[in-house]
Amino acid sequence: MRIGELANSAGTTTKALRYYEERGLLDAPRRTNGYREYDESHLRVVQEIQKLREVGFALEDTRPFVECLRAGNEDGDACPDTLAVYRRKIAEVDAYLTQLTVVRDELRAKLAAAALRRDNENTGE
Repeated sequence: MRIGELANSAGTTTKALRYYEERGLLDAPRRTNGYREYDESHLRVVQEIQKLREVGFALEDTRPFVECLRAGNEDGDACPDTLAVYRRKIAEVDAYLTQLTVVRDELRAKLAAAALRRDNENTGE
């Protein structure tokens, strides 16, 4: 299939596919007429990239998953390198959640203090 057909099948744009190709995540042999020739394996790679991007992976983080698929694995997360990426991303999310918890607690404390001041002003204390 040609790039437009792949883009339609994947629900993306040809510009995105060319960017993936530029970044070395999508490779397609060229026909003698110069057109790229894509097949179902390329569609699978694009879908893997999209799935990972939807849950917050940076494009570069998808590389081990793409390489795992290219190695002939049924799933992009069947390789040790992909497990390491999952572990790193979970650690990043955990750190972010910890940071958000601190911010939430600070906001709650500020709200409580402001509400107490307001109540004291209204009661004349």
